[in-house]
Amino acid sequence: MPRRTPEPTDAETASKSARTRSRLLDAAAKVLSRKGFAGTRLSDIADEAHVQAPAIYYYYPSREDLIEEVMFVGAAAMRTHLAEALDALPAGTPPAVRISVAVEAHLRHELEISDYSTAIIRNANQLPEPVSRRALAEVAAYNDVWRALVADLEAAGQLRADVDPAVARMMVLGALNWAAEWWDPERGSLDDVIGTAQSMVLHSLRP
Repeated sequence: MPRRTPEPTDAETASKSARTRSRLLDAAAKVLSRKGFAGTRLSDIADEAHVQAPAIYYYYPSREDLIEEVMFVGAAAMRTHLAEALDALPAGTPPAVRISVAVEAHLRHELEISDYSTAIIRNANQLPEPVSRRALAEVAAYNDVWRALVADLEAAGQLRADVDPAVARMMVLGALNWAAEWWDPERGSLDDVIGTAQSMVLHSLRP
């Protein structure tokens, strides 16, 4: 008698489902980072994930639900990456060094580690409020980490007297985010970009 193929267990089915969801999120992040919210179609995401477009509806009720999840997951990952980089520093690390580490963490996550970061940077202001709500809460928490970094620099007497802390923070983040629009790995190393950014940020903030 021919052998019967064993039925997949619940755990195997759940694992396969989780992998497919993850693949869809990764694909959506990549498409969003290239085409933006308005230009992203489910067929593009399906092609990138190597699934049939109708299969996406098994995991996400709509295009907006999938994009909302991408934005939230990406924003949370970016905040976690920054927090872990800072938490790894020894106690008593000077504020300027912590800012330097934060600059590197931001640029590496944005340009090397994750399409999600680029998707967030390029699309956060294009999304309907229901789609961006959870992601923007994570972005706000990320900004709070930077607010504390600049405040610590000021408390240590290392922030220029003519620099407004809030404006400085937004200018720094704006410059770091813009790197996603112009950096090309074929035109220079990421390490050079990070080193230049660290130098410029610290020289602009400190007396």
